[in-house]
Amino acid sequence: PAGEREGREGGRREVASYGGSRQPNSIRVEYCTTLNEPVLPFPSQVVYNRVGKCGSRTVVLLLRILSERHGFNLVTSDIHNKTRLTKNEQMELIKNISTAEQPYLFTRHVHFLNFSRFGGEQPVYINIIRDPANRFLSNYFFRRFGDWRGEQNHMIRTPSMRQEERYLDINICILENYPECSNPRLFYIIPYFCGQHPRCREPGEWALERAKLNVNENFLLVGILEELEDVLLLLERFLPHYFKDVLSIYKNPEHRKLGNLTVTVKKTVPSPEAIQILYQRMRYEYEFYYYVKEQFHLLKRKFGLKSHSSEPPPKPEFFIPSPLETEEPIDDEEQDDEKWLEDIYKR
Repeated sequence: PAGEREGREGGRREVASYGGSRQPNSIRVEYCTTLNEPVLPFPSQVVYNRVGKCGSRTVVLLLRILSERHGFNLVTSDIHNKTRLTKNEQMELIKNISTAEQPYLFTRHVHFLNFSRFGGEQPVYINIIRDPANRFLSNYFFRRFGDWRGEQNHMIRTPSMRQEERYLDINICILENYPECSNPRLFYIIPYFCGQHPRCREPGEWALERAKLNVNENFLLVGILEELEDVLLLLERFLPHYFKDVLSIYKNPEHRKLGNLTVTVKKTVPSPEAIQILYQRMRYEYEFYYYVKEQFHLLKRKFGLKSHSSEPPPKPEFFIPSPLETEEPIDDEEQDDEKWLEDIYKR
């Protein structure tokens, strides 16, 4: 029937009713009489088009452990800095993803891809976002000074950066309208959900509304980094073949120990005046962030999870958060702690 998707696992058929949304309303289980067909979980095609500096490296490390445990195909990319693609590049990437061995989970920093536009089957999307100003500030200081791992090893982050740029005061950057602290550079999160259309890179209502539409129609879950444990819990419920046991792995003391080394160093809080200007420049990003946050909290309540606060958060024009509140993700350009991974695999 229309509005239903099917999956097979261990001789049974799971039919998930979606009711016009990627988020399942209900799942019923039917047993199949034919067992010689390929057995695939539902869904068998998942894309995590991860947003930069929103905890993605932490999740990718977890996915590497989970793929070993559960036997799904984790497809990653060595390309970290090309999110906007030409039409031919979109076609080529979609072809490469679609021909991967199923069940697969593909992950890369890339703006939303419309598979159906090129005749492909649209996969299930997942993603995580973060308070926009916190994401920007984390990236600003990380580009200059890295994290504690680099600090301990006396590593210089971005060696090609000029000294005057490296030590550029964040307040000067914002108040004097430097390109790094202005649009379109600040318009960062929305294009990951809006897509590859040129207008998706232009700050405005068109890109915002298209991003919201894609969240509703193509994303199973868009979580909030500030509530990462709840995000992982919902992923485990929605996609058990991929994320079973993810929360227990995440809470493992060895993971926590590794995570402490990924906090960005030498981060400072901009002045209230600079923060207010930043909010004004990021007003579309914040409208999208609060929309996603509201949807996420509705989903949590539906599945019996309580939000951290029963009251809605104050709007950004009246609120100055500390950019140090959000747990720092592990950056994608850093090398993995292979010993930690090997120890986890053995458990």
